[in-house]
Amino acid sequence: MAEDLRSRFTAALKAAMLAKDVARTSTLRMITAKLKDVDIAARPSGVDKVPEEQILAMLRGMAKSRRESVELYRQGNRPELAAKEEAEIAVIESFLPQQMDEAAMRAAVAEAVAETGASSIKEMGKVMAALKAKHAASLDMAKAGPLVKAALGG
Repeated sequence: MAEDLRSRFTAALKAAMLAKDVARTSTLRMITAKLKDVDIAARPSGVDKVPEEQILAMLRGMAKSRRESVELYRQGNRPELAAKEEAEIAVIESFLPQQMDEAAMRAAVAEAVAETGASSIKEMGKVMAALKAKHAASLDMAKAGPLVKAALGG
């Protein structure tokens, strides 16, 4: 990745403002504000700017909370609010690496099980740690869990 996420946020924000894209501009401002909060929270531990992995985790968290809001808005019959959240999710996810598809996920799980030599459900943590170390950016750990469980006969 030649260009880091911080500079991509700045460039995207400038472009959205020039294009007078109000929704995208507000979402990007939200992302940069959240990033500033995360940076400030990390300062006591001697970190001035959090690393990319932490920014990606922050973005995934933002998308996840919005997905939950979409569900609630749909249940509450508020389609306009659900649509706003979905538009924000699209902007947030545009900065995340491409997620693995089902087949690639199964292959990664099988590889991690083989690498760790795990044979029972008791070793699920070891397999999940191996997956996270190798595929953290492109693998949805929430979806990987059930696959690992199944692979270990859980």
